[in-house]
Amino acid sequence: MAPGPTLSAAERYRPNSFVSLPAELDRSTFDVSSERRRAEAERLAIRARLKRQYQLQLHNPNPAPVIENPALTRWVYARTQNVYPTFRPTPKTSFLGLVFAIGPLLFWAAVFKVERDHKEKLIKEGKYERPFSVF
Repeated sequence: MAPGPTLSAAERYRPNSFVSLPAELDRSTFDVSSERRRAEAERLAIRARLKRQYQLQLHNPNPAPVIENPALTRWVYARTQNVYPTFRPTPKTSFLGLVFAIGPLLFWAAVFKVERDHKEKLIKEGKYERPFSVF
């Protein structure tokens, strides 16, 4: 009697209950619809065009003074100019805003007031001589 067809490693693989299934063996990553494959191919084509454009600028024998990296430009825009569509005011961010914006002002105002009150007290007691002042 001849043995049956041998199974590949991927077919013989059984996931361990203590370890998650690797992405390479997850059916959702390689059994995809044609629309998803087309969208991924489109994204790869866009990335390839941007990479080629950057490489052409980088290896140009007469380069421009500034080499524009479109991916970096988009990242900087998303990081700095486009904050508010993704920012959500929460109690934590409101508290941190108060602490870091108004907190230092109140702290230094209190420090200067305590120091001024202490000097005024010493002047009234006659223990502190005011230095010469033009004003």
